[in-house]
Amino acid sequence: MRKDTKVLHTGVEFDERTGAVSVPIYQTSTFRQKSVGENYGYEYSRTGNPTREALEKAAAELEGGTRGLAFSSGLAAITTVLMLFRSGDHLLVSDDIYGGTFRVIDKVFKEFGLSVSFIDTSDPAAVEAGIKNNTRAIFIESPTNPLLKVTDIQAVAKIAGVHGLLVIVDNTFLTPYWQRPLELGADVVLHSATKYLGGHSDLVAGLVVVKDAKLGERLHFLQNATGNILGPFDSWLLMRGFKTLAVRMEKHEENARKLAPWLKTLPQVKRVFYPGLTEHPGHDIAKKQGTGFGGMISFELESPELALSLLKGLKIITLAESLGGVESLISLPAKMTHASIPPERRKEIGISDALVRISVGIENVEDLKEDIRLGLSK
Repeated sequence: MRKDTKVLHTGVEFDERTGAVSVPIYQTSTFRQKSVGENYGYEYSRTGNPTREALEKAAAELEGGTRGLAFSSGLAAITTVLMLFRSGDHLLVSDDIYGGTFRVIDKVFKEFGLSVSFIDTSDPAAVEAGIKNNTRAIFIESPTNPLLKVTDIQAVAKIAGVHGLLVIVDNTFLTPYWQRPLELGADVVLHSATKYLGGHSDLVAGLVVVKDAKLGERLHFLQNATGNILGPFDSWLLMRGFKTLAVRMEKHEENARKLAPWLKTLPQVKRVFYPGLTEHPGHDIAKKQGTGFGGMISFELESPELALSLLKGLKIITLAESLGGVESLISLPAKMTHASIPPERRKEIGISDALVRISVGIENVEDLKEDIRLGLSK
């Protein structure tokens, strides 16, 4: 089955009891039991809910895993995965990473004794050199947020295999439509499903899919124990988002592939970061390990003042946190999505106050160009 068909037909796209082509929203907290210790398959919605279960099965099928788990947010998914580790364990984490992920690792899990090294995972030699006796996993964003650095997942998985490490990949930017990390050797793939998988800026959700069934059981235990679950209505909304994933991702990329080279022609733009550009450092790897480059572009302007002026002058592109919606969204990472990262750390990584990130929507790309041109002129 081809991928644009598969996002529509995951095996759980209708209700087996009634034949309804939209899985019902089981808006219930609890379930009647036949007798003590004997139920109809469900007992309490924190542990399991038919609507959420349908979503989780669909997610597992799309990513090619054995089990999917749906969470109340992307960070809830990340938090639960990090609970797999103990005090004294060490993780290698991509250096250019979403600010919220950095915050929960640096300000929360370090307090519980988790040791972390932020490294350039796009360099396999740096990954190999960073491994310690107590290293337990490698956490990758690829492409990274916001500089869109690309990690060779297969190469990192090979290194991890030699040392017995888990490989965790945040696949939010590309989704399983463009990239399937489990097939490249990853053990865990996660998403802020708020973004492209939902696709309409109307829900907050997280997803985890695993390759190993036992690992899935452990994560479900942690999810049930801590209560990091997605509600039935948001589960239904997310499944609805799956159904349009193919057409949306194709249009996002089509627009991004036109917008990125155009941005390079603007005199006010110093650099453009987009894996679809042949000169992008990770272009060849991205082309090898995925089937598309996605709809995220970052670009650096001549000055922070010009960046602020652009954001103020836009009429079509929306200044907002988040990404992956049908509408184009733009942000200043240093002051918004990555403000939780200390300034000296941002400078070291390359996130300047003049760096702008755009989530390219599905509008007519000529309107997006005109909006940016007018914004810069003001």
